[in-house]
Amino acid sequence: MEQKKLAVRVQDLSKVYKLYDSNHARFKEALSFSKNKKQYHKDFYALNDINFAVKEGECYGIIGKNGSGKSTLLKIITGVLSESSGSVEINGRISALLELGAGFNPEYNGIENIYLNGQIIGFTKAEMDQKLQEIIDFADIGDHIYQPVKTYSSGMFVRLAFAIAINVDPEILIVDEALSVGDAFFQLKCYKKFTEIKKKGKTIIFVTHDLSSVIKYCDRVMVLNEGTVVDEGTAHEMVDVYKQILVDEEMLKANKQRGGSDGSTEKELFSNRQLKCNIRLNEQILEYGTKQAEIIELTVLDANGKAAPQIEKFDELTVKFKVRFNEEIKDPIFALTFKNIKGTEITGTNTMYEGIEGFTAEPGEIYEASFRQEIPFQGGSYFISLGCTGLDVQGNFSVFHRFYDVASITVLSKQDTVGYFDTHSEVLLDKLDSIGD
Repeated sequence: MEQKKLAVRVQDLSKVYKLYDSNHARFKEALSFSKNKKQYHKDFYALNDINFAVKEGECYGIIGKNGSGKSTLLKIITGVLSESSGSVEINGRISALLELGAGFNPEYNGIENIYLNGQIIGFTKAEMDQKLQEIIDFADIGDHIYQPVKTYSSGMFVRLAFAIAINVDPEILIVDEALSVGDAFFQLKCYKKFTEIKKKGKTIIFVTHDLSSVIKYCDRVMVLNEGTVVDEGTAHEMVDVYKQILVDEEMLKANKQRGGSDGSTEKELFSNRQLKCNIRLNEQILEYGTKQAEIIELTVLDANGKAAPQIEKFDELTVKFKVRFNEEIKDPIFALTFKNIKGTEITGTNTMYEGIEGFTAEPGEIYEASFRQEIPFQGGSYFISLGCTGLDVQGNFSVFHRFYDVASITVLSKQDTVGYFDTHSEVLLDKLDSIGD
């Protein structure tokens, strides 16, 4: 079996910026000509000793939080920026979707900018003549194609830029957060074209915060954090690594805000008033109740027992919350509800529905309710609501404590279906020989 060639190789790559406290400091350093001149700047490594290789025909993902160096890396690969040290080897013609429309001349009309961008990429006029109509059709901006791009709306601008970049049949396509542009119908066209390019065996380097797309499209993924490579591996493995980075970072922030001094994130929890949680809490929580019982802690875990602000569709999610009782309460009810971003209750249950009753909680006691379930939701964000209710001493229904939209989870999905749930259908299609069959 023939080994695939390398399309991109990055070796020992670093990008360093000089940071000055003021323009005065910059000026003083510029005027210092001595051999051992004093430095007035600090070195900031946007990228530090980056190494990776992408094979021909591979879809390679790069993920990381904002400021990790992803866009800087792509700009160096495409020649927009120069490296401070190290090397980049490119084997093939590149088309890049970085800052959409960065190569446009605002005085030129759409047609003229198509040819201008083609020339920048390395195509001749004759080659662009053959691609012109396909680009115009894909952009679908009507007669505006003959107007100066400075008159375009932002939507028309990105449609044309995307149409040019993705329809020039590149050997290597580099995409930086650019698939979700325009309206829903144009996004559908973008993803279909992206899939088509992948099926053709083109090399793709893909930077995005959309982890569902990372899992769906990428063969291998690299995780960047603060300018360094954290890890490299399969999409599923690296999404888990990235999620842990986000959780650890948020916990560290929460600890610092509460005056923590040791910098530990392992046992620290987010907090909002009296509630503690192992994932980020909503800043706008609707809370009410008699406080005869109080919800004091929430824990959201994946199947491996790790904090789960994000989870893949059909994976197991466990939601636990602790309730401290301030009065004697017979048969308290612990409730959990999931809502979508439109506020629609998608599903929920409680201990009464599940047949857990026949006990009395005494003052000072703490109970923990644990709800474990598979998540069949479509990809997107969902809010968790909690409650502890029951009958008071007079036999009337009472809400002891309730938190609405206390925290959110993001469901990652390779493929969505119609409606709120995916029933995990198995679909078969057979071609029959005749109508009688």
